[in-house]
Amino acid sequence: MRVLILLCGAGWSVLSPVQTFAQLPADTAGHSRVAVQAQRLGGTERRAADTLQGADTVAYVQKAQPFQPNPKKAGLYSSIVPGLGQFYNRQYWKIPVVYVGLAVVGYYFIKNLNEYQDYRIAYIGRINNPYPTDKYVNIYTTGQLQQLQNDYNKYLDLTVLFGTIGYAMQVMDAVTAAHLKNFDISRDISLRAHPILVPNGAGVGLVVAFK
Repeated sequence: MRVLILLCGAGWSVLSPVQTFAQLPADTAGHSRVAVQAQRLGGTERRAADTLQGADTVAYVQKAQPFQPNPKKAGLYSSIVPGLGQFYNRQYWKIPVVYVGLAVVGYYFIKNLNEYQDYRIAYIGRINNPYPTDKYVNIYTTGQLQQLQNDYNKYLDLTVLFGTIGYAMQVMDAVTAAHLKNFDISRDISLRAHPILVPNGAGVGLVVAFK
């Protein structure tokens, strides 16, 4: 009876370590799977963080870059609507200048056109009617009316010419301003005179420094 108990005890004592060692690989494998999953999650989180950081960096770089207009678009916009290219270039102060110039050209165009037509009608009436009744009777002779007609015709042509030049200039201004929008002009430019030695004596040299 004692032997059985001892055997049983020995068997128990033998079986318990076996069962314990048999369970270790399962627990170790479980811990390994958990560690692998945690490592994968950590890698995913790091990649997501890196992606977000990269997106933030790209967004910051895009925001930090100055606005650079397209010269072709600026010229096209100004050719369609005067001043629209300046608006595209964000040079809003030039828009009133453009429209003031257009207003002046329009005023003189209408004025010269009306004067030309008025003197022309009076001149034609003087030619065809020996007894004229126009408002310039006793004011201008027939020759003077012809001269005034020719003068205002010339003024009208000049107004159209200057208007065309002004229209082309505002288009060129939009294109040029778009090209030079971010052109760096350094203010640290100095011009200094220094004495120099030459083979036949002394002289003065000019030095331009760009900082």
